[in-house]
Formats: sequence, structure tokens, C-alpha cells
Amino acid sequence: MARYDAVIIGAGLGGLTAGAILARQGRKVLVIERGNSVGGAASSYKVGDLFVEGSLQLTSAPQHPQDPKHDVLTRAGVLDMVEWVPSGALYQVRGGPLGQPFVLPDDFARARAALIARFPHADAGITTLLDELQTSAAAPALPAAGELSLAQRLQQLFGDDEAVKCAVAGNLCYLHDDPAQLSWNAFAAVQGSFLQSGGRFVKGGSQRLSSALARAIMRAGGEVQLRRVVSAITLDANGAACGIVHTARDGSDPQQVEAACVIGSAAPPVLAGLMPETAAATLTESYAALPPSISLFALTLGLSQPPAQFGVEAYSTHVLPSWMMRLADYAQGTQLMAGEPDGRLPPLAIVDYAAIDSGVPTPPYVLSVVGPDSPANWQGVPPDDYRARRSRWQQAIVAALDALYPGLADAVTHSAFNTALSVQQYLNAPGGAVYGFAPLTGQPARSPRTVVTGLYLASAFAGLGGYSGVVQSAGVCADLILGER
Repeated sequence: MARYDAVIIGAGLGGLTAGAILARQGRKVLVIERGNSVGGAASSYKVGDLFVEGSLQLTSAPQHPQDPKHDVLTRAGVLDMVEWVPSGALYQVRGGPLGQPFVLPDDFARARAALIARFPHADAGITTLLDELQTSAAAPALPAAGELSLAQRLQQLFGDDEAVKCAVAGNLCYLHDDPAQLSWNAFAAVQGSFLQSGGRFVKGGSQRLSSALARAIMRAGGEVQLRRVVSAITLDANGAACGIVHTARDGSDPQQVEAACVIGSAAPPVLAGLMPETAAATLTESYAALPPSISLFALTLGLSQPPAQFGVEAYSTHVLPSWMMRLADYAQGTQLMAGEPDGRLPPLAIVDYAAIDSGVPTPPYVLSVVGPDSPANWQGVPPDDYRARRSRWQQAIVAALDALYPGLADAVTHSAFNTALSVQQYLNAPGGAVYGFAPLTGQPARSPRTVVTGLYLASAFAGLGGYSGVVQSAGVCADLILGER
């Protein structure tokens, strides 16, 4: 029976990053992935001629020495193996209570100037806000008991001025869908990191980063096996994880391997389903107080002309619908797709890959549109009805974009629409969670170490979500293993 120092379940970004660090430290590493390629959410692929980015639209710049990804990706050997393209302004936000669109620059000094120029009456609150974001960027903190929510902190700073709230938190769907529940610490860590180092896109798409990590593992002597499914996590007499059983996707060719530890780049409930009943119950109970994060739909449009031709002005644009006159209204958007489009669309996040040197092939020119959604909106819907309703929502979203950017609808030549149900199935994540556990107030601390000895997490479920959170959790996971074994 083959034996490894670490077996990793799933070739997602976290598992690959932890695996690369361990392999480069001389540990014998095996990665098992059910898909045809590595990356999980950190993947890029083609649907016909249409380029589709699986997840990454924006991350903070890892070259900045204080960025959470900097040291981890350096140790993984991939920091300079991909090109990190500047995205320009952090975002443009328009609609809702804002009136004229507002552009938030991607550094503290220019953000301060732009916000105070637009909202001079709120200069004291803006200064305090940005000072706190800058402090948080230097020492990011996870949610803690007794802390404020985003809504509470913004109310303290800006009262009922909803326009300035939407200006400073226009990218809410990159964290959560409800500011009344979202941890202020989590928001400050993410937004502060963006303003500290600027936004970046992996040139050519996130698949480049995932593939670079896989190559780093293999160059260091590790193994990455695709189209294999883990059917069981094996435990020793003391209840410690000591290996796995994996098969071909059709269940044939079972193979058992031993390992000093097992790393899950998957949701804890998925890992629990691979374990004996008692251990599974213990693992599940340990995460019972942590609900899954927001899920999203993802509509990718291919256009015959660059989006700038129709008035799209920024790489990243957040469109707040006309019914959303308070930041708190954002929470209503998640359930809208349970019904028919009736003029009330969810908030939209739009990325124009042609606005930067993205490396995304053209034509068609790719416009990515995401927004809050839930698998519950689509579960139990018969397949024909599902496809028909999805088509109607796509038409409604494109019509809304055409109203903002006249002529855009006629330029659409390609499309791919993934609902939250599709996201849930692709990620194999409860609730279609795209950021692991929701970053809410009053939650217990998270760690890559689990209650099952020898079982670790390297994913968004071990820390804050997003690329920075996943990479950071993977680094901590690798350090725990290197320090203990």
C-alpha cells in the first residue's frame, strides 16, 4: 500500500497551495481530484468560443509584502509564475440612492479624495472609515464575538446617508448579501486589502494560477491524479485520519493509500460524508454554528464589440437596482430568482475583461455578470421549467444592461448562465457557498485544524473566503502540518 505524508482531497486553490508548500518542503504529497482539471472554483474554461472565468474577477495584489497571499504564494513557488494585471479603479458603483455613478479608486489617498469630493458633508466619517480599513489591512482579523456588523459601523459613521454607504460598500456581493449580519472586521480586512495594494486579475484567467500550483507540486515530486473520486477517509484505532480510499469516477479501480495526514480542499459536510458515522457526527457538530456563505449566479456574455463601445466605463462595475434605496435592501436580492423577473432585478456585479490587459481571448469580448442567488430558488424545478425560467432571467438581465448601455443587447453573440444551483453542483458546496462559511458577527474562530486528529482544511471553510482567505488558510494549514509532523 502506498504511503504519503499528506493526501489532499480536491484540487481547489487551497488544497493546491498547501500541497505545493508541503511538497517543496520535501513532504510526499498526493492530490486527488474528481474533475478533468485542477482548480475547482479557480478555473477558466471555454464554452464553444466563449471564455468563462470560474470565479476570479478581482483579488488584492499579492506582490505587496503585506498582502495575505504574498508570503504563501512565494513559499508555494508560484508568485512570479503568473502575471498579476492591475485592474485600475476598485469599482464604479451606480444606481440605487447614488444618482450619478461613483468611482472608488484603488488606493487610500485617492479613495479619500474621491469620497470627500463626492460627499463633503461626510468627511469626518470617511476619514475614520479609511483609517480603520488601513489598520485592518495591516493586521486582518476574523469575525469575533461582540463585534459590530457592517451595517452597525456604517450607521455610526454615516447615519442615514445611504448614498455614501453604497459608495464605500458597493462590492458587497464579494463578501455577503446582508450588511446587518456581515462582520465589520471581515469587511474591513477585505476592503482594506484592496485599497492597500490595488486590485489584480490573473492574466489569462485563474486556471493559470491553479495549473502553476499543480506544476509546483509535481516538480517537487508530488502527485496530482485527476478523474479520481475519494470514497472514504480511513481512521486508525484512535480515530485519527490515516488515509483514503479512491476510485475511478465510475466506482471501479478502488485504491487505498496511507497518509500521515489528510487535507480537505472541500466543505466539511462533504468530508464528513466520507467518514464513519461517529466521526462524521463529531465533525458536523463542530461546524453547526457556521452557516454557508452567499451563493451567486454567473452570466457570461460574449459581445461582438468591446463593452466600452456601449458605455461600460470600468473594469468592475456594481449596478444597484432602482428599488434598492438602502444598503440594507441588498439582502432582498438573494431570493428574487425564486420567482419570475418582474422588473425587480438583484444587484449586479459586472466585469469587462477587455478594459484591461486581461489575456482573455477575443472575439467575442467577454462581459461577466454575477449577483446574489440561492440554490433554493431553483431546487425541485422540473428541468424544462428550470431552463425556461433561467432563460427569462437572462433576458431580463440583458435587457437591464441594455437600458444602461444602449446597443449592448444586440451585440450579444454568446452566453453561458450558471445559477446558484449549478454553482452548488460544480463546487460540491452546501448552499452553493462561494466563500466558505459566511463571515458573520459572533462566530467562533476558524482554523485549518479540525476536531478529527490528522484531518485539516485548506479552503475558504478554514478562514475568510475569497482568494486571499483561501490562500492564507492554506499557508496556515501547511505550517500546522510542518510544525506537528
